[in-house]
Amino acid sequence: MGTLFGTDGIRGEANRHPMDAAMAFAIGQAVTYVLRKENHRTRVVIGKDTRISGYMLESALEAGVASMGGVAQMVGVLPTPGIAYITESMRADAGFVVSASHNPYQDNGIKIFSGSGFKLSDEQETEIEDLVLGGKLPSMVPPAKEMGRAQRLDDAMGRYIVFLKSVFPRTLSLEGVKIAMDVGNGATYKVAPAVFRELGADLTVIHDRPDGLNINDGCGSQHTEDLRRTVLETGSAIGLAFDGDGDRLIAVDELGREIAGDQILLICAKQLKDEGRLTNDLLVSTVMSNLGLTVACERLGLSHHASKVGDRYVLEDMQRLDAVIGGEQSGHMIFLRHHTTGDGILTALQLVAATLKTGRSVSQLASVMDVFPQKLINVDVARKPDVATVPEIVAAIAKVEGELNGKGRVLVRYSGTQNMCRVMVEGPTVELTEKYAREVADVVQTEIG
Repeated sequence: MGTLFGTDGIRGEANRHPMDAAMAFAIGQAVTYVLRKENHRTRVVIGKDTRISGYMLESALEAGVASMGGVAQMVGVLPTPGIAYITESMRADAGFVVSASHNPYQDNGIKIFSGSGFKLSDEQETEIEDLVLGGKLPSMVPPAKEMGRAQRLDDAMGRYIVFLKSVFPRTLSLEGVKIAMDVGNGATYKVAPAVFRELGADLTVIHDRPDGLNINDGCGSQHTEDLRRTVLETGSAIGLAFDGDGDRLIAVDELGREIAGDQILLICAKQLKDEGRLTNDLLVSTVMSNLGLTVACERLGLSHHASKVGDRYVLEDMQRLDAVIGGEQSGHMIFLRHHTTGDGILTALQLVAATLKTGRSVSQLASVMDVFPQKLINVDVARKPDVATVPEIVAAIAKVEGELNGKGRVLVRYSGTQNMCRVMVEGPTVELTEKYAREVADVVQTEIG
């Protein structure tokens, strides 16, 4: 991966390089140029989440596309998977998502989908990076009469709502089902409530007043305290929490307890298996998944493959191994029969469908997996050497693994988007897990912090 693109597009503090208007303008130009074809104007869908910096960045992308002779199709605020869906269904050449997902409002990012609704290839990303960083774009623009234009797609949200409702079985109804929902003041704030209300749900929605600065702020999939309280106060059967750009789901059961991504993944995979629709009986997750998932898969007769961390790697492995379901502990899940990318609302519909089909509560469904105590410590680092080349860190990991003796594990990896090293330990008890994680993190801090 080059210097601009992390594991999930380009990200940084808004209005500062590389997340400024000049960069967005250059990316708009470069993508339009790379995807050009004979006798065809490159068409690019542009959408965003609710961050205040989205106005500037979407306008700069639009200007870049038009300056290189492309057509920008503007959809406004829409979840990331909605933009991927519209890009594919409109047969556009690419889609831009202006979002920093679950990050705070001051960050923003640009994610690029190909016309098929998948992420761009590494080769395409490299070509775009070379153009953006090479400084030659100004000399490549067409004459004035060949410049492009922009259009607003007024019905994008309606199209996406129809698509989402189509994946919910017609034999099921949400009438009378009490659901609490936290839209995180983010991109799902209109779409998600509309979908569930149209399907008949008795809905209570919180954090649905975005002001440009409150996205992900103490709410959404990473902060479920308000949702847990709301579920208990309203007597809801389930709570659904989305992140800022709508590609993740974390749930809350009827007892007010958080249900993490691994558990949701397993519930949905087991449901598919029971219906004879789980291709190769295979579930794909990442190396960060809880050890409890691996244990539960063995007990349920599911094949389990752990990929590298990052949705692009989950997707690559799903395609390579012919799997229909995969995801991450963070709540990012891909149902390949329905969509090309992780979709929080689609995942929520699958989870709710599983409760209706089985007649069981969310807590009963979640009990299929025992969650091992897990401690994650993020250490800010000055550099990112290969962990295997730092003897002190290797020794610290080996010591803890020896003491765990097969009843847990240690995982040390760098963040794909920040100068951070993630130290994760799973173990038999909360106390031991915290102790071991702190031991390894302290060594990481000393050696490369």
